[in-house]
Amino acid sequence: MLWGVWPGMNSVNDIWQKILEILSRQLSQTAMETWFQDCKPVELDDSRLVLCTSSEFKQNIIASRFADRIRAALEDLFASDFDVVVVTENELSSLPQKKAENNLPDMVGYTFDRFIVGSSNRFAHAAAVAVADNPGKTYNPLFIYGNSGLGKTHLLLAIGNAIHEREPQRQIAYIKGDEFTNQLVHSIKKGTAEEFRNKYRNVDLFLVDDIQFIAGKQSTQDEFFHTFNSIYEAGHQIVITSDRPPLEMATLDDRLRTRFEWGLMADIAPPDLETRMAITRNKAAQLGLILSDEAVEHISTKITSNIRQLEGVIKKLTAYREILNEVITPASIDRAIHDVIIDGIYIPTPETIIRETARYFQLSEEDLRGQSRAKTTAMARQISMHLMRSLTNLSLKDIGAQYEDRNHATVLSSIRKVEDMLKTDAKMQAVVRDITSNINST
Repeated sequence: MLWGVWPGMNSVNDIWQKILEILSRQLSQTAMETWFQDCKPVELDDSRLVLCTSSEFKQNIIASRFADRIRAALEDLFASDFDVVVVTENELSSLPQKKAENNLPDMVGYTFDRFIVGSSNRFAHAAAVAVADNPGKTYNPLFIYGNSGLGKTHLLLAIGNAIHEREPQRQIAYIKGDEFTNQLVHSIKKGTAEEFRNKYRNVDLFLVDDIQFIAGKQSTQDEFFHTFNSIYEAGHQIVITSDRPPLEMATLDDRLRTRFEWGLMADIAPPDLETRMAITRNKAAQLGLILSDEAVEHISTKITSNIRQLEGVIKKLTAYREILNEVITPASIDRAIHDVIIDGIYIPTPETIIRETARYFQLSEEDLRGQSRAKTTAMARQISMHLMRSLTNLSLKDIGAQYEDRNHATVLSSIRKVEDMLKTDAKMQAVVRDITSNINST
């Protein structure tokens, strides 16, 4: 496991070769061949280098005569102090493993045995299990795509969970596409871009959720391109999720699109009725809610395309029972369903539309709601008004109220301007499509 980084060096073996070059300038060729020919690096983390040699005699000589020189070489490379530990091959199995410090979210529940497998997700599930069993060797990268709420993130975290449980020393990084952009911008502002690169380019497993958020952001795509290359060339595993395949990301850099298609692409489709019923039962059981077969079938028939909505209904029913002390009835089930969907269609809130539009253009929600006439801000505001009109049932007056009480004429003018551009402007079409997809992914 490698935490430190040096230009042109992607593994502990690369760094050991650099150390040997430094030592060769200080020692004779005979000394190098005698003591270091069969000496191999085992691990380099943020505080120690572990070396393995063939005999106890060589172990003692290297530790007593050359450890200080090796420490000095490491300090030259990293400007940091390191311990040097020398072990024999017989001692390797008893070497204590350091647990990697990973930035994984709470993965409780995100396991393969809690993932309901059906005809719509069987292939993606099998691919995820294969990657977890043999990371870096099978299907690299693994690209899982499908609409919001179908289990992509569950599979992504299940891979991380399985590898982390089996090999806790592995360094794992998890990040969402928009967070990658935010962290990159922050690192540039703070002058810590090198630290940002080191954080992601040397991991054993790179989990990226909702990669579609980086499409169209050139500096982010450039950085992600180099991060991808570093991890892939080191033979480490990359897993990516998206709400659509790379080919349908109109503003995605071609070189990234090509790399995403190098490995295996697995889609997840909306679950069939049988799978939805199994998911409903499973979610209810997890929350201690017992539903009749009729209730399970009713919920699963009404909600057809989004697992998160199924989960939302179960949580509503649980709240009715625990907070209101209500008995679960057909009426309460219909009320819970109605709270989640209207006529079978997901209706985003105005707040969601404004938040996702602002995030796409890297603006604040206050900028979008306010009076700024900056070109990018004005265009983002007009797009959000168009989306609010097309995705909700709000009147022009209600939409204007979201933007410091703009009058309905201003709102209508903004909407018509975007509609006119959508007829001929491919870039505008891609932007509106991407933001709409992001809204539906919340």
